[in-house]
Amino acid sequence: MEKISAVNLTKIFGPHPERALKLLSQGTSKDDIFNQTGQAVGLADVSFEVPEGEILVVMGLSGSGKSTLIRSINRLIEPTSGQIFIDGEDITTLDHDELLELRRHKFGMVFQHFALFPHRNILNNVEYGLEIQKVDKELRQEKARDALKLVGLEGWEDAKPSQLSGGMQQRVGLARALAVDPDILLMDEAFSALDPLIRGDMQNELNSLQDRMKKTILFITHDLDEALKIGNRVVLMKDGQVVQVGTPEEILMAPANDYVRRFVENVDKSKVLTAKSVLTQARVVAYPDDNPRTVLDKMNSECLSGILVVKHDDNTLQGMVQVKAASAAVERGDKSIASLIQEKVPTVTSTAPLTTLISILVEWPWQVPVVDEERQLQGVIVYSGVLAALAKRENI
Repeated sequence: MEKISAVNLTKIFGPHPERALKLLSQGTSKDDIFNQTGQAVGLADVSFEVPEGEILVVMGLSGSGKSTLIRSINRLIEPTSGQIFIDGEDITTLDHDELLELRRHKFGMVFQHFALFPHRNILNNVEYGLEIQKVDKELRQEKARDALKLVGLEGWEDAKPSQLSGGMQQRVGLARALAVDPDILLMDEAFSALDPLIRGDMQNELNSLQDRMKKTILFITHDLDEALKIGNRVVLMKDGQVVQVGTPEEILMAPANDYVRRFVENVDKSKVLTAKSVLTQARVVAYPDDNPRTVLDKMNSECLSGILVVKHDDNTLQGMVQVKAASAAVERGDKSIASLIQEKVPTVTSTAPLTTLISILVEWPWQVPVVDEERQLQGVIVYSGVLAALAKRENI
């Protein structure tokens, strides 16, 4: 079951939404609907799903509908039509009291503007959501301290917001949202007011926190680099509609149309693409008990100067054997390659960025093995594959 699911979500701003809905169903553009009816289309038949533990980034230019979307998800803005499911429950059917209860326990929100209480110290700011929930003071302060520690602000509990930098204040806002231990974090342009250096730090901090927390996060931004850096998947919006949904790599390498192509044309692919997008299956591998002659024949058939060695039973990487070592072993009459294995081999996971691969390939002339957490071989990276990915241009 998906954590969040939006189904045909539409929002019309104006006193006569039915007029706009009729034109929308006929394919009339957002601008034409406004010119003909005076009604503004905020969202137009938006559908997407967010699995539990995913960061889904919604991005687009000003007026694309992204902020309307995030405020519709917890019904701060009432959708004109469509459904919103949270854990399988259609929350568009909830009454006022049920909706308040849902917001208090399911959602945490972090805004562009920190919205901290200037008269409260940092600890009291962070515990505010728990105070609204009527949590016992001792327990809520304990949770608030834990949240501050989580975002790196331990020791600042007694300070006032005015004593903190912008980046620190945003961390307080994030801690306040985390203190209530929500299932879902809604983050609306959360880092947009920060200077570039602090913004980059906060992006890294969010990714680090997510590795530990595994929250479901809906993150709104107008910044493509931020979207590609943070999102497991990205929803790209234009004029209230979803233009494309995909992983950062899918959007970069296979833009859905010219609008998306223009959006991504200046992105540094080396910072976004990962090993997963360029890995290939190892054409041949060797096993520790293989005869040197067999291994040498494998390398010669594939024009390799080195071959990766894995365990027979589970494909766990053991290292590599170079062609010179195999040739010498043949001359000596060795029975296996076990003693020839070079164990110090650079490895990467499938999520390693191309920048990491390039730095390895500059120093390492052989295939770079891609392994999982158990060191099982997933594939290999070759220099030509990296160059091809960086040079690739899709024709739409």
